[in-house]
Amino acid sequence: MTPGQKSGAIRPGTYPERVEQAHTTTVIQGYLDQLGALRGDAPAEPVVRALLERAVGRLELLCATLLFRSYPRLARPPLNLRTDELLGGVVERLIKAMREARPGTVRQFFAIAHQHMRWELNDLARRLDGQVSASALPLELAATPLTSGSPISDVARRMFDAIENLPDEEREVFSLVRIDGMSLNEAAEVVGVSAKTVQRRMARALILLSDKIGDLRPDGVDTTGSHGSDKRTMPVSQDARDEHA
Repeated sequence: MTPGQKSGAIRPGTYPERVEQAHTTTVIQGYLDQLGALRGDAPAEPVVRALLERAVGRLELLCATLLFRSYPRLARPPLNLRTDELLGGVVERLIKAMREARPGTVRQFFAIAHQHMRWELNDLARRLDGQVSASALPLELAATPLTSGSPISDVARRMFDAIENLPDEEREVFSLVRIDGMSLNEAAEVVGVSAKTVQRRMARALILLSDKIGDLRPDGVDTTGSHGSDKRTMPVSQDARDEHA
């Protein structure tokens, strides 16, 4: 036992934590079922707010990961964006979106949430770029749109076409781990499954992608399935990530 660790403390990945993840997933699915059952003019917002309140932990984790790993410059001056600020903007978007959207599963709900996070971050990045001259930023941080004739854009488009054609489960975990930079445990928390399940889905995704875009190596896809702590990735640039978003 490490110094300061209380006896009986729950460690990440232990059985009680997995039970809590499964319980949260079940509760979220219950709210989605309630939304799907609404008819006529029945108000959806009370159910949506209860759903978001229950899902806030996973949404906050996803916001923090996207912000600090994919959009770190937004967390630095002059914007100094905080996770809670991003989460607030995303929650507002989801409340509006789910007046009409009716995701049937937890996976579909988090896919919608993930997309709105990217839209929120991209909107903030565009606003920031409108205030700060791109020439004053380091080249690798400048949010310069890719041109249709760019060879990087062609490669990125081919990669993302392959990613979009993955089966739903494999595409979901691949996007979280390889594009958004989450660890297996973080992705498991968002999806609501075990880290081992995420690992298996990642392995299947990598095999499928290797069949489609294996010729993009030697800097291409790691097909060994050893996607743990070393986090070897596809050659996806930040601009390519923005194009995917």
